[in-house]
Amino acid sequence: MPKTEVILTNNVVGLGAESDQVKVAAGYARNYLFPQGLAVPLNGANKRRLESLRQRRAEREAKDLNSMLELSQTLSKLTLPVTVKTGEDGKMFGTVTAGMIADELKHQFDATLDKRKIHLPHGIKTLGDHEVELRLHSDVATTLKVKVLSSTPLPSAAKPKEAEGPVSEKRGGRRPAAAEKTAERRPAATEKAAEKPKAEKGADRPEKKKAKS
Repeated sequence: MPKTEVILTNNVVGLGAESDQVKVAAGYARNYLFPQGLAVPLNGANKRRLESLRQRRAEREAKDLNSMLELSQTLSKLTLPVTVKTGEDGKMFGTVTAGMIADELKHQFDATLDKRKIHLPHGIKTLGDHEVELRLHSDVATTLKVKVLSSTPLPSAAKPKEAEGPVSEKRGGRRPAAAEKTAERRPAATEKAAEKPKAEKGADRPEKKKAKS
């Protein structure tokens, strides 16, 4: 496939930035770069534009750097909750990817971030708190706190059986009540006995008749 040299007039991801001179497929330049205004053919006339392109690139990069510094300060203070599906044992189905984190940042905080700037080689596979590295710029890096939550309620632990102590106390508590009733009856019987007059000595014996002299 024939190649052609072009001068980039805009930043093209994976290819270069303003003022870069690169070789690309002729068809790619003709059908995409030139119609989109992303590059111009490398020739004497366009070479004279290089200085202005370099100046524009420097201004853009300075603006991007300031923007990424501000975004870094904002994201470093956030905790991003991400809800996932899990089994009853709490194990996740699948992983949390850089794309999911980028989507949640946009959805929850209206923060636009290219997923390629989220450094997450193997994804997140466990619930809980995690720190994810963000490479926002060649000179700017920060970390984002991600809290992975389960959308499936975990089974609650079985309640421990109540100790038998209180039951024994209840059963034992009846005895003092019965004893109190018995104690109440005893004084009453004693009082009745006290009311009964004591028999005088000899009161029930017949009197002896005096002998006639």
